[in-house]
Amino acid sequence: MKKLTLILALFAFAVCAHAETLLLRTGARVKGTIVFQNEEVVIIRDAEGARFQYPRAEVAEILSDDAELSETSDSSDSSEEENTTTKKASILLELAGGISCVSTEKIGGTFSADFLVGSHHIGDKHIFVGGGIGYHGMYLITPTTLKADRVISRYNFLPIQVALRMPFMETRHAPAFGISIGYGVALSKDYLGGAYVGVDFGYRCQLNEKTAIGAVFYTQFQQASILSSTIIEGQEYAAKSGRNIVTFGTKFTVYF
Repeated sequence: MKKLTLILALFAFAVCAHAETLLLRTGARVKGTIVFQNEEVVIIRDAEGARFQYPRAEVAEILSDDAELSETSDSSDSSEEENTTTKKASILLELAGGISCVSTEKIGGTFSADFLVGSHHIGDKHIFVGGGIGYHGMYLITPTTLKADRVISRYNFLPIQVALRMPFMETRHAPAFGISIGYGVALSKDYLGGAYVGVDFGYRCQLNEKTAIGAVFYTQFQQASILSSTIIEGQEYAAKSGRNIVTFGTKFTVYF
């Protein structure tokens, strides 16, 4: 009789201690026992007794251990397909506009479009690492006292770059940071090329496992070779010189 009572007690404890897995919209999984849930929030306790609270909108699905085990054992092809999807290349499209200045000699507007290919997942984090090309255009004006004497310079180049983009938190809405290192290949006669580094800081929204959008502020510093002309005694002379080009503005990003 005592053995039967002990077996029933252990069975009841196993049923009560049934665990679940929260599948978040970011792709992360949280295992534990749900202690409370309603239309707004889900609270789960892990195996060590720590409690975590998630907004209901961030929870894509709640799986029981049995369902997860069945899904893992009976759908190995689906798991392999999911892993393959995670490892597929991602595309990052960035459109930007802002202000550029060449030392104190010229100032004007700039716009750019970058097309990058890489991985959107490093481990279980939504970190983008990749490289690509694009187009950067600058329209700079030389400040003068007379409007008629102002000269418009066009510095256009094709950037060849590597980039890192990462959110500070693995949540749907998170602040994000980025850095780019590249070299500008000349597309205009006055600009002769140069290396640059750019830094981004802003916001990213993870729409689903593959797709995200963002809006950031960025700044870019470039050491470029510029072809400048000087008029001496009525004769125009051209010379190559190094110039610092500083750019800052806003950028819209799409990951897909």
